[in-house]
Amino acid sequence: MRKGSVIQLTALGVVAGAICTAVALAIPWLPVSAGREAGRIHFVYWFTTIICMVVFSVVAAVIAYSVWKFRAPPDDDSDGPPTHGHTQLEIIWTAIPVVLVTAISIVSAVVLAQNSHAGTDPLIVKVHAQQFAWSFTYPNGKSYGFLTLPTGRHVKLDITSSDVIHSFWVPEFSQKQDAVPGQHNMLVITPTRIGTYPVICTELCGLGHALMRSHVDVVSPADYAAWVKKGGKTTGPPGLAVFQQNGCGGCHTFKPAGSTGNVGPDLDNLAQAAQKAGRGPEAQFVQESIVKPQAYLAPGYPDAMPHIFGTQIPSDKLKQLVQYLVKGS
Repeated sequence: MRKGSVIQLTALGVVAGAICTAVALAIPWLPVSAGREAGRIHFVYWFTTIICMVVFSVVAAVIAYSVWKFRAPPDDDSDGPPTHGHTQLEIIWTAIPVVLVTAISIVSAVVLAQNSHAGTDPLIVKVHAQQFAWSFTYPNGKSYGFLTLPTGRHVKLDITSSDVIHSFWVPEFSQKQDAVPGQHNMLVITPTRIGTYPVICTELCGLGHALMRSHVDVVSPADYAAWVKKGGKTTGPPGLAVFQQNGCGGCHTFKPAGSTGNVGPDLDNLAQAAQKAGRGPEAQFVQESIVKPQAYLAPGYPDAMPHIFGTQIPSDKLKQLVQYLVKGS
């Protein structure tokens, strides 16, 4: 190839590469990394992306140059000259992708192995999914409807489900893991950035799937130790914790809890709902609706509420929840 052609090809490749780079850097493709494992995953992503950008730039330059340099005149309908090909070129463009794909595979395997390593003393938290709520149980046996983790410590999440398949995802941790009934799947996380991040279910799990949300609070080791020492207590009435832990906000609107679910009836007008249902005093009606939801279905709503809360919620917690729903405090 003549020197002028090489210069032209190089110029086209530089232009294509500049366009790719601008698109790659101008758009925030990934969330802010809040975990050590997420940082490694982002490295694999960008390692692969840079390789793709280089390959694209070369291919785009060759195509653009060929279209411009070897285009046929409008009135030329003749066949092109027969060519045999170039054996050395074919070997090169076969060998280079093999090397690149092998490099991506090796880097991915190393990161996968590193991200699966939880160290010698991880914090083990049991993650339980159900329609339509998350609950998190700590080594001291206490459970909460949200996750609290310290920075700098390996955390092993033991994830399972009691009904259908769910999927645990925190975008800032850049990892997902399915919650499968009868199966315990592990996920290792090492938080590095203090903040509050959403916990999202990414597996279609029923009517309340879109509202199956929680959050993870990443705090300093000192703040985490203080949180554990005081029993993981949070502000708000006891019933609020029960409400959140059992995912009530995923299906119901209740202003005191800040929930806006619309799968089930609105809980802000329970006195009128109890009177309309004719099933006894308000507190009795609320408790029956929790432990035996199929006994009375509000007009226009399906029998979508799980029939498990009667045995799953301890009697003292059930009392707190009923009182919270009736009084809102």
